Amino acid sequence: MAEKQCYMKTLHFLSKFLLTKTGKALYFQRKTTSSLQTSHKFASLLHERESLSDKTLVFDVEGALLKSSSIFPYLMHVAFEAGGILRALVLLLLYPIICMFGRDIETTVGVFVCFVGIKKNNFQIERTVLPKFFLEDVGLEVFDVMMRCEKKIGVTDMPRVMVEGFVKDYLGAEAVVGRELKTLCGYYVGLMEAKTAENVALNEIIKEKKLDSQVIGIGSSNKQQLFSHCKVVYFLNEAEKSNWQVLPRENYPKSLIFHDGRLAFRPTPPATLAMFIWIPFGIFLCIIRLVIVTQLPYKFSTPILNFLGMRGTLTTTNSGTIPVNPEEKSNGVLYVCNHKTLLDPVYISIALGKPLVAFTYSASRISELLSPIKTIRLTRNKEKDAKILEKYSKESEIVICPEGTTCREPYILRFSPLFAENMNANIVPIAIDFQVSMFYGTTASGFKCLDPIFILMNPVTNCSIKILDRLRKPLTNEKSKFEVANFVQKQIAQSLNFQPTYLTRKDKYRLLAGNEGII
Repeated sequence: MAEKQCYMKTLHFLSKFLLTKTGKALYFQRKTTSSLQTSHKFASLLHERESLSDKTLVFDVEGALLKSSSIFPYLMHVAFEAGGILRALVLLLLYPIICMFGRDIETTVGVFVCFVGIKKNNFQIERTVLPKFFLEDVGLEVFDVMMRCEKKIGVTDMPRVMVEGFVKDYLGAEAVVGRELKTLCGYYVGLMEAKTAENVALNEIIKEKKLDSQVIGIGSSNKQQLFSHCKVVYFLNEAEKSNWQVLPRENYPKSLIFHDGRLAFRPTPPATLAMFIWIPFGIFLCIIRLVIVTQLPYKFSTPILNFLGMRGTLTTTNSGTIPVNPEEKSNGVLYVCNHKTLLDPVYISIALGKPLVAFTYSASRISELLSPIKTIRLTRNKEKDAKILEKYSKESEIVICPEGTTCREPYILRFSPLFAENMNANIVPIAIDFQVSMFYGTTASGFKCLDPIFILMNPVTNCSIKILDRLRKPLTNEKSKFEVANFVQKQIAQSLNFQPTYLTRKDKYRLLAGNEGII
């Protein structure tokens, strides 16, 4: 009997020792035994408003804020956008193996594959690509609780550099606690600091901001050590998060207008595998589509392209394309459209069934050579461009995108008044929307020469064109060129249910590429 008691004491000591060493102390045991109770407590937070207004919230980015706890999609964005297609393929092939060894190994190896050899100063994905996909995975319920708190601190398993831009810029958090990436000669080596540094960093933040008395936490139980600073902690599980709603766009704390990157889908493991399987077929399809667009007449190319996945719809009005009388017809027709992709002028030319002359600002030389319609490069000199525009408007029908750059989201940038310099031209507004299924065909920081290739590689594209009423002469004669430009912008925005903005091409490129977008 004495030996049995001695054995039981020894076993109890060893189990307690092991639990302490692995960071799973008796506190964790108490929390896990009352999971239903903690779930009920979190539900009660949804009805508390005034009691949270003076609180500081420590939230787990993967375990609480995002509906999915998987970090693979975000690592894949880093691998594909910053490292290239081969690095992304390596990550995909290794992922089934590293998942077998637990979350820590998955994160460590995944981060190493994505970051090793990446130049630190060139890493901008955390503010140009990742915020869009983070916002699309935010749970509305936790977001609602978070916005009621006075101050917020994010905790993440991912490297801090991946999450900080999103959490601070879009959620207004005070700080982000995550593991730092080690560098050598200005390049990431793919290794992260020890996890113990996170606890120290969080402690310093709380002390520095004097938040000790009003700290609560929301997250997963595997970060219980970080939540030791909180007075009250609410743990969540995957079953609860699966029932959450996705944060609607209109509830975004900051409008998502600009973002970069080539991937137009959330790269989960199955979706990424499908992309790599598709790429060889996509390259072949790109070549076929390119030959059809450039070599066949519109009456033959249009039905073939529609069969091959490049679909489009056309809506017009009674006065959209036909001038009122022969005198006005001699002044030429100027089609003014918003800018979604490189192919906007081509689609408009196909929709109208006649060749147009496209005026471009920053298209690459390769895009100009592959274009099936004539393109004229503008110089960005107002006087020279006005003369060029006036000359060609008398000789042929032309199309111009006054935004000067593309905008992927349902917003329209400020229109340049250049097109309104020639008040004698018949101005016809055109509203265009373009949806892709796999790849974005525009970029601010990448290689613009690849834009037409990525557009044509999509399995399916959908272009919607609305030809609006032609501007009447009294309008163009009585208003200034700036008023005409603003009027056309609002008219196109209303027809598409988009939001007009005062942002310009320079604003976009300064945010996404750190330059003014001049090629």
